[in-house]
Amino acid sequence: MIALNSENRAAIAARHPEIFRPSWRRRSMIVTGLGAAVGVFVFGIVQLDIPLNRLSDGIFMLGGFLRLMLPPDPGSWALALTCLHALGETLSIAFLGTLGGALLAFPASLLAARNVVANRIIHFLARRSLDTVRGVDTLIWALIWVGVVGLGPFAGILALVCSDFGTFGKLFSEAIEAADKKPVEGIQAAGGNHLHGVRFGLLPQVIPILLSQVLYYFESNTRSATIIGIVGAGGIGLQLAEQIRVLEWQKVSFLILLILVAVSAIDWMSSRLRFAIIGRRAIA
Repeated sequence: MIALNSENRAAIAARHPEIFRPSWRRRSMIVTGLGAAVGVFVFGIVQLDIPLNRLSDGIFMLGGFLRLMLPPDPGSWALALTCLHALGETLSIAFLGTLGGALLAFPASLLAARNVVANRIIHFLARRSLDTVRGVDTLIWALIWVGVVGLGPFAGILALVCSDFGTFGKLFSEAIEAADKKPVEGIQAAGGNHLHGVRFGLLPQVIPILLSQVLYYFESNTRSATIIGIVGAGGIGLQLAEQIRVLEWQKVSFLILLILVAVSAIDWMSSRLRFAIIGRRAIA
């Protein structure tokens, strides 16, 4: 490949001046967009009356909390075993909630995909139902189910199932709609019906993608299960809230360390599994 020197570049610029001419319209749009973003940011700070002078004081206070949290100390072996049991409960909530949401969302996603169900009314109702469920935050679902079934991990599982049902339904339906149509058309051309095309031409393409999304959300739901545990849905979040309430900051740091280790381990394992699934799909 011949390197472009200044003479070649000048000759190309002379033949195609419209390409090398600076686009002032694009530059003005970029500057206007950045200025509008900064203006909205400043307007939000002023409108919400955010006290920026508290930021420096808050940083010093955070440093004081960090000093109180070091070194991490469970206090006793009995409390350490209780924390490990609570961590296992959190992982169970995340796993069962993710699995339940994915199993319920899969048939709903088929109804919400245009290339599976052509009926506009069914498609519209399925989409809007998923939007309605997804519009409620996981913490709100946890508060609702704690009031319905009481305190404990069952409420946390139901909260994650409801939250993931809406999210998985949207992600699964979009993955199904983005699949290649040629395998489906080939099966139908060979004499198969629409269900055969979906079963043998569409699902083999999207199943690895759906599994990858489920693995990612299992890692994400581990953090969510910790948060919903604070409102009474069980797990290590409940232990964390109790230790913060009694100002046992070294025990708080120990619990946070357990959560970080668990999330990191799950993230590592799920990443390896996702790459393995994607790699097998690429080879296939």
